[in-house]
Amino acid sequence: MELRSSIWAMLLALATWGMTGGTGQAAKDVQTTSGLPVPRYVSLKSDHVNVRGGPTKDQDVSWIYTRAGLPVEVTAEFENWRRVRDSEGSEGWVYHSLLSGRRTAVVIMKNKDELAVLRDRPDEESAVAARLQAGVIAQVKRCTGTWCRIAGDGFDGWIRQQRLWGVYADEKLN
Repeated sequence: MELRSSIWAMLLALATWGMTGGTGQAAKDVQTTSGLPVPRYVSLKSDHVNVRGGPTKDQDVSWIYTRAGLPVEVTAEFENWRRVRDSEGSEGWVYHSLLSGRRTAVVIMKNKDELAVLRDRPDEESAVAARLQAGVIAQVKRCTGTWCRIAGDGFDGWIRQQRLWGVYADEKLN
């Protein structure tokens, strides 16, 4: 019985050591290949980005993104490869040079037929600058934690942060 307890204690210690990278620090403090935090949002640099099943060119191409500027979330890193997730939840591996640190976001709505209101200022009482469909991609200029200023082809204004995929809840960007 004492031997079983010792084995379980060793396994728990090894598992904890593995989750912290052997440093004793929390997993979120583990150093990444790029030195940047994971997870984080980035965007696609090109309108032709191969997404692979694993982090090598030997892996099959699972699908191809065809929209430059599309926001994706980096969920892991391995050497020069980044595992990314898109707004629909699909995940795969992309070569790092095909990603940009430029922040973009996609408009999301509970009902796809609903329009998101873009305002002149970060205030519900300010004038309506535009109404955007779900799926519209915009450059993120700034976020207060509740509102984001976004811009795109023919629009520029403030939108509720919860209406965007590509920024974290309560995230502030200047």
